[in-house]
Amino acid sequence: MKHKVRLTVIDKKLYPELQAQYCADPDSGACPCYNVGDVFEFFRDDERDDFWHCGLNTLVHTDADPATVAGGPDMPHCSELWDAISRYIYTGLQGGSIMKGWMRRENEMIACCSDGTRPVIFKIERIDYE
Repeated sequence: MKHKVRLTVIDKKLYPELQAQYCADPDSGACPCYNVGDVFEFFRDDERDDFWHCGLNTLVHTDADPATVAGGPDMPHCSELWDAISRYIYTGLQGGSIMKGWMRRENEMIACCSDGTRPVIFKIERIDYE
């Protein structure tokens, strides 16, 4: 049995009042790195090791220019996101339970980056295949 991990952007939030109060640029706006609907797939096998490369070139779907999306062909995933979810990606790539007992399915997790003024929310799925 092999395992891959699919990462899907399911929502983006923006808290302009927090940006106005705390950010150096009070008009920073929404996260520019990801778009709702972006999909990424991670593999870790004899041919590819997307985890080691922080998800560079794992983008499989976007409605935007792929060159502008973190995880696309030109830039790895955002460090704030990677810090928040890399453990779940690694666990899934090894065939482990991502969030047993918390989520309805042990192979799924809903998580977000740690940017408190403009978080991006992701669905993480371990997909088993032959």
